[in-house]
Amino acid sequence: MLKVFEDFDRRPDLLARFDELLPVYSISCVFADVMYRTGVMSSAIKAPFKAKAVGQAITVQLSKGDLVDPLKALEMGQPGDMIVVDAGGDTETSVCGGLMGGLAQNRGIRGMIVDGAGRDIDELEDLGWPIWTRAITVRGTHTMFSGRKEELSINVPISCGGVVVNPGDFIVADTIGVVVVPLAKADEVLTLAKEQADREEATRQWVKKGKTVEDLLAEFGRI
Repeated sequence: MLKVFEDFDRRPDLLARFDELLPVYSISCVFADVMYRTGVMSSAIKAPFKAKAVGQAITVQLSKGDLVDPLKALEMGQPGDMIVVDAGGDTETSVCGGLMGGLAQNRGIRGMIVDGAGRDIDELEDLGWPIWTRAITVRGTHTMFSGRKEELSINVPISCGGVVVNPGDFIVADTIGVVVVPLAKADEVLTLAKEQADREEATRQWVKKGKTVEDLLAEFGRI
């Protein structure tokens, strides 16, 4: 159903804990591991340049076969949000580009995940505003000419990269991939992710000391 515009409860307390973990290596892998590899989007959805971001999902459902730019999401987005778009997997029509990225950045929106295509990645890279998409294409939508902004739904459950994303779920995304952390499980998952990140850093320091595989297994039980 189109033209459903809802909101969700933001959790700045949880977002702050995600932010604390953002600097660790391979943050998407850490969260994927502690969630037993669930919530991992298709490997086809990638960042076109080096990128890393976390935030709560403001979800967008587009009409398959009749895509529009999700400008309404920019109007509704708040600082700390990540826009997550179900564009039906369309790889030939971009729903996100440089000007949209600049506008989103002005609102404190941290990035966009699109089950579809984007463009203007040179501008987006210079802005430091990341996107994750199935494809990059020069073809854009017709929104700039038609003024159509509301033929979509905001903050409804969607499917993106093979994963169900609900409004307010947390997104963990880096150059490696994208992971969805359900809001209801975020507190528990954050605790596990912090423990996992600490273990990996301890192992990393052992590796730097020249330890062997046998040493690591004896100390940590895993690599």
